Amino acid sequence: MTYVSDAEFNPFGFDPDGERFVPGFGDVEADFQIIGDHPGIHGGVTTSVPFTETDGAKRLQDALLQGGLLRKAGAPPTVDSTYLSYLHPSVPEQAPTDDDYTREETFVEAEVRAIAAHVLLPVGERATRWVLENMTTEPSDDLDMAALHGREIVGSGWLVVPIADPDSWDEDDGRELSDALTELRKQDYRREADLGRLAGGGEPYYVR
Repeated sequence: MTYVSDAEFNPFGFDPDGERFVPGFGDVEADFQIIGDHPGIHGGVTTSVPFTETDGAKRLQDALLQGGLLRKAGAPPTVDSTYLSYLHPSVPEQAPTDDDYTREETFVEAEVRAIAAHVLLPVGERATRWVLENMTTEPSDDLDMAALHGREIVGSGWLVVPIADPDSWDEDDGRELSDALTELRKQDYRREADLGRLAGGGEPYYVR
């Protein structure tokens, strides 16, 4: 059995109504938050860690590793200022309904607000639509995930980088994502302003 640190595993103590669920995992002060759909699609039913077990999860972890968001892939992975989460954390017996998503999206919304990551990376069409609708002014109808994959979108306090569902990737999509993340990490993705000179004292005072 793999030990998962309490500081990384379900750090906010969420407990959805479902009998089984896959809570958020990672750094609660992360710069990057990955938001997937639900465990039945993106993995973690057995490990209780998002984006594990499935072939698509392995592809995604490999790209995150190459892009610098993970220090080690696995179940659990070793994160690097990254938090992994789902729109619908409960393990569904069947495909969740719209009402199911609405009921459980409060968990990921609370995580987004609490972590205040600088970059949101929604995985797949449903998660991307939710992030665009709630965190940006971008239109969310008729999404072309192939075109959005790895593209930077400026949101309302966040930079959004959509990720096409890894189950649909071709041989170039993983490399394109890891390259985009590598370039992003070289930039000022935090978009912070130093108000230390106005606040007084010798320490910097950053705000988003």
